[in-house]
Parts: sequence; C-alpha cells; structure tokens
Amino acid sequence: MFRKLSACAIVLASVLAAGCASMPADAPAKAADGVLVGTNGMTLYTFDRDAAPGKSACNGPCATNWPPLPVASGAAASGDWTIVTRDDGTKQWAYKGKPVYFWIKDQKPGDRTGDGVNGVWHLARP
Repeated sequence: MFRKLSACAIVLASVLAAGCASMPADAPAKAADGVLVGTNGMTLYTFDRDAAPGKSACNGPCATNWPPLPVASGAAASGDWTIVTRDDGTKQWAYKGKPVYFWIKDQKPGDRTGDGVNGVWHLARP
C-alpha cells in the first residue's frame, strides 16, 4: 500500500512540476482553474479581433471595458509572455502572441462573466 501511495505522489509531483514549468516565476499572470488570471486573481481574456501579431485592436472605449494587462516599468518578455505596444504608446502583456485583458464587469477573483461576450471575447487559457 505504501509503495502505491509513494508512486502516486511521485507522479502527481511530476505533473504539478510540469504545469508550473510553463509559467516563469516572474510571469505577469498565473494559471488558476484552467484559465489565466492576473496577479490580482482576476480572470484574463483574449479578443478575436486581435488578428495582427503583437497588436491590440481594443482601444478607446473598448479598452475602458476591457482593460489591458499592463506591463510594469522595467518588466521584460519571458517564455510565452511578450509585450505589445498599444496605439496610445502604453505597454500590454500578450500570452502566446495574444494580448490579454481584464473585463470591467468581473467583480471578484474567480468571476468569468466576460467569456463569450459578443462572440469575440474568450477566457485566456494556459
């Protein structure tokens, strides 16, 4: 019985370590319950109209409702995380080439009310 439990623990530890390896320690977001969330725990989303690599199509009033995940001064791209320069000159994080955003109507960590809005907003997934 003890050997079976030890083997299960080793397999579980390996799976968890592999999942953590995909997110650098200094990543601007983390995976939680199958989606990406900001360091504040709020859900992140992608926008289908962000078709051009490294470019956000959500500006002006769109960005008021869908605030971009901002890049802190001195932060650098790492792994799957890249930096996008927005139309207004500010910097935004992108995951695997897709800029990521918060949704203003999410009120608390774990909310996912932006998924599927207008058929073009989707949960950002690791």
